[in-house]
Amino acid sequence: MTRVKRGNVARKRRKKILQLAKGFKGSHSNLFRTAKQQVLKALKYSYIGRKHKKRNYRRLWIIRINAAVRPYGITYSEFIRSLKNSNIALNRKILSQLAILDYKVFDIVVKSCCELN
Repeated sequence: MTRVKRGNVARKRRKKILQLAKGFKGSHSNLFRTAKQQVLKALKYSYIGRKHKKRNYRRLWIIRINAAVRPYGITYSEFIRSLKNSNIALNRKILSQLAILDYKVFDIVVKSCCELN
């Protein structure tokens, strides 16, 4: 049986993993076996992290909206319910930006939705 050297294919495979492991500490960036494990773990965490990012931003927007409507004497849930009842279709991201950057417009939105209900 003839000998298979696999030099080029194996080197490319290892180089690809070690390239992804650049910046990891210690052996995790130099040794192929540990680098491979760390790259798999990092890719798993990056996938999970993309889901967590959306979750965390939504929580932040809700906290900001809640803090912005409290001076009007209403809670976040009452505010969202009155928005839905008055057919104002603004999402939480936009409401939170209005509360921070353009408080006059936010004031108009709060007063218009709370007057109707």
